[in-house]
Amino acid sequence: MATLSSLHHITTATLSLLGLAKPSLSGRPIRCLPPITSSSLQFNLKFAPPSPKPKPPPNLKSDTVLDSDPDPDSPPNGQFFIPWIVRGEDGNLKLQAHPPASFINALADAKTQKPKKVDKEVKKKKKEISAVGNAGIEPPAPPPKLSKAARRFYNENFRDPPQRLSKVLAAAGVASRRGSEELIFNGKVTVNGSVCNAPQTRVDPSKDIIYVNGNRLPKKLPPKVYLALNKPKGFVSTLHYICSSGEKEFRSVLDLFEDYLKTWDKINPGSPKPRLFTVGRLDVATTGLIIVTNDGDFAQKLSHPSSNLTKEYIATIDGEVRKRHLISISEGTEIEGVLCIPDSVELLPKQPDLSRPRIRIVVHEGRNHEVRELVKNAGLEMHSLKRVRIGGFRLPADLGLGKHIELKQSDLRAMGWKS
Repeated sequence: MATLSSLHHITTATLSLLGLAKPSLSGRPIRCLPPITSSSLQFNLKFAPPSPKPKPPPNLKSDTVLDSDPDPDSPPNGQFFIPWIVRGEDGNLKLQAHPPASFINALADAKTQKPKKVDKEVKKKKKEISAVGNAGIEPPAPPPKLSKAARRFYNENFRDPPQRLSKVLAAAGVASRRGSEELIFNGKVTVNGSVCNAPQTRVDPSKDIIYVNGNRLPKKLPPKVYLALNKPKGFVSTLHYICSSGEKEFRSVLDLFEDYLKTWDKINPGSPKPRLFTVGRLDVATTGLIIVTNDGDFAQKLSHPSSNLTKEYIATIDGEVRKRHLISISEGTEIEGVLCIPDSVELLPKQPDLSRPRIRIVVHEGRNHEVRELVKNAGLEMHSLKRVRIGGFRLPADLGLGKHIELKQSDLRAMGWKS
């Protein structure tokens, strides 16, 4: 019995040193093991509860089977995120710390790709594009590659329908619409080997063979061009004009687009040059906004009185402007037998850098010298006149004299044009 008592004291001392005989201070319930019995001894061992198991990801189904075997690479506290979710042989999903064997085998069998050989033609095109970019010209976008079936489908369903012969000649830059009609009436135009004297004949340049004065018309027509120009003083809007006295010679505003047309082939390779003309007119002394295009329908729409497009002018006056002058301008004046009344008249506030008064006048008739006649009829002397707006499009303030910009679709819609 003395031996058993000594063994009991030794066991109790050992458990107390290990902290297993004392109650838990963390507040957790103490888990007790079933008593171990022997023929002569009985031990009562107690342990703290195990750490909680990590919860499975929320995207796993309730019937997913988790791998209960502990991972040797997991940290001792048991809080480890298992990234690999694989499906076992039994068809159920399970989590594991190491990647599946199929993934490792695929990585082992993967081969590095050899660099593709660059074609000589591709290198040549890249050199041409870089040369064009170094010259300050924006390189053209490469055309999309389409199959023959796609091109045939587009030509049969979406290609432009046949157009009047006179319109096709004008769009190709041969002459104006009226000049093209004169060429057709004079027998200078042949279609498919036969002389055509009817300007309204419907033709398709991509299919029909058209000759003008012995020169064949290109199959591809130039694209539509819409430009806004800040016209300087001393340029006319139409053809070259020489004063009757022979003292002065005025240039056309189209001469300001010589550099633009010189770079046309680089920017639009394979496309014929457009024949540009102005929409409406501005006299020699008037500056400001004027539209230049090769679209005859667009020009006719903007210049026709039925469009009711308003045009805003800034008139700089020599002398003092009184209230009676503004009333006289707003009452209108008769031009070519028609009473022209402006939409609005306003005296602009004085500015410190401008000594002369300025009047804003908005009209919609667009008759020749209409604004000048309104100011003259009011008894005022005009110093300068500038057009700053057509419809909803206003001349950019930073656009210098003689410079132009390409109009966007939003700018065309602001002027009432729907392409």
